[in-house]
Amino acid sequence: MTNYFNQQLEKIKTEPGFIAALDQSGGSTPKALANYGVDAGAYSNDEEMYQVVHAMRSRIITSASFDGDRIMAAILFENTMERDIEGQSTADYLWKVKRVIPILKVDKGLADESNGVQMMKPMPDLDALLQKARQHSIFGTKMRSVIKNADADGISAIVDQQFELGLQIIKAGLLPIIEPEIDINSPQKAEAEVLLREALLTALDRLEEDQLVIFKLTLPEQNNFYSACIEHPNVLKVVALSGGYSREEANRRLSQNNGMVASFSRALSEGLSAQQSDEAFDAMLNESIESIVQASNT
Repeated sequence: MTNYFNQQLEKIKTEPGFIAALDQSGGSTPKALANYGVDAGAYSNDEEMYQVVHAMRSRIITSASFDGDRIMAAILFENTMERDIEGQSTADYLWKVKRVIPILKVDKGLADESNGVQMMKPMPDLDALLQKARQHSIFGTKMRSVIKNADADGISAIVDQQFELGLQIIKAGLLPIIEPEIDINSPQKAEAEVLLREALLTALDRLEEDQLVIFKLTLPEQNNFYSACIEHPNVLKVVALSGGYSREEANRRLSQNNGMVASFSRALSEGLSAQQSDEAFDAMLNESIESIVQASNT
């Protein structure tokens, strides 16, 4: 366990707030930068691109609006974990300065679609990455796979993969966020949710008493649909991804799901721009954070 693991576990159990997803990587980084008002001409290779995106994330994290009273945790990409903010490693800055729990995205992207789902690509170096994460004082991990259709075999395979890797992460002394996202544009979204909930509850019942997980799920079609997951003794938290919904729509849906809190990425950074003054940037971020907090506190 990291030095702060028990303090951070207690924070998640007892304190309000949501999880900020700052983990766009590889393929999604140019789009995130474009939304922030930085076009591809501002960088000429991956290293320069990552410097620019780290500057964006640093601006968010160091903003006076970004604090541990309203933000429970932040999800980082590996490249961000390995960089510094104001002379401290990103994870140390988050916890020691902001009292925000650092979490690491560990998946290597999505495999091609099969059986209506996209599993995670193989992660042969996961143990080494988990060891590195512990050295950087990371509390937990996040890994994403995607469900496109209501295919029972595909959904079962996704949940099996998530939990198999989740147990590997628990054994390494970290807490896994399990994220089987359902595509918000799926024509079978509601049917897929029924199959997913059943598979998740079945997998949860196989865990030992001290094996805890967090779920990161698409906002459901039926309000409070995942209440059985929220109440399960092995689930520390159920958080919602924005999944392509606007912040307004994501907040509206979230506010109708009691006990579910946000883990928004694009919906968090919506409206932020590299061209804004620091005052305008902080005001926009504060407004965004406050709206997400209000939607989470239901």
